[in-house]
Amino acid sequence: MVELFSPFLKAMFVALLLAVATNSLTLFLEHRLKSRAVSASLMTVSLAGIFFIPVMYCIFSFANFFNHIDQVALIKSFDSVKFWVENISDDFLFLKQQLNQILAKVDVGEVVQKIISLGAYLGKNSATFMIDMVMILIFYFFFTLYASSLSTYMKDLLPIKKDDSITLFYESSNVMTVVLYSILVTAVFEGFLFGFFMTFYRYDGLLLGVLYGFASLIPVVGGVIMWLPLAIYEAMTGSITNAIVIAVYSILMISVFADTFAKPVIIKYINQRVVRTPTNVNEILIFFSIVAGLATFGFWGMIIGPAMVTFFISIMHLVKKYTEEFKENVSES
Repeated sequence: MVELFSPFLKAMFVALLLAVATNSLTLFLEHRLKSRAVSASLMTVSLAGIFFIPVMYCIFSFANFFNHIDQVALIKSFDSVKFWVENISDDFLFLKQQLNQILAKVDVGEVVQKIISLGAYLGKNSATFMIDMVMILIFYFFFTLYASSLSTYMKDLLPIKKDDSITLFYESSNVMTVVLYSILVTAVFEGFLFGFFMTFYRYDGLLLGVLYGFASLIPVVGGVIMWLPLAIYEAMTGSITNAIVIAVYSILMISVFADTFAKPVIIKYINQRVVRTPTNVNEILIFFSIVAGLATFGFWGMIIGPAMVTFFISIMHLVKKYTEEFKENVSES
């Protein structure tokens, strides 16, 4: 069976985890709409709107950018950068020399070829990602539609007590709910803050907001890879003030306020108000499981990583419980 479904295992696993994480919201909609099929369809469409549409917009935006690369404009920009470096004060002579050495090795024609190759690479991987997304949505719909019967069957199939299987499912569901909802809310919140602010500088706020939202999923350095290049570009084009404002806003408003203060509040609210039973898994462990998941499984690792860690911890607790029960039975006999 593993060999038979190997091309779809990752999509099935991600879809299953998403169905588990959104189960409470699905039940809420089912209670209001009085139809499991309608609630499952609505959840699938919502999931597509959250992931599918923003990714499609990014892909088309990048495709349009790569198709309209102007080599003459790149040469002019490169000359502007060299002029800016030449006018750096001699007080920063070491930096000036290092930048001149780097610029001397730059070949604009080769850069254009690499950009075109990068566009082809992104197009290929984007097509693969979109296929995975479609498969995830299909599996997600059916997992959500038949969630009750599937969960009952799996609980009866597990070689453990029914109460323990229910606990195992609840703990995993709670952690997945906290991880998924907190990731989505903070990504949308931080992306909105960055994208809305960049519209004042005549950038594509929607594109930058979506990209910042995805970048924020990368722990520690996520936001830096978005605002730092823009600040450097503004500085090189002569807008030192704009560069400083962008950097200060990104650090104070997003990195400090949104990521350091608002994000823990969001996670705490979800953990206490949204999930059925607050999770006891350490937040640092969840953080490192997200990092490990991203490194091992790519984009969807942010969901797979915490789920695997949660299952492992729950199973270890059950092993400890059964070991203690076995020892008690042996001592009594």
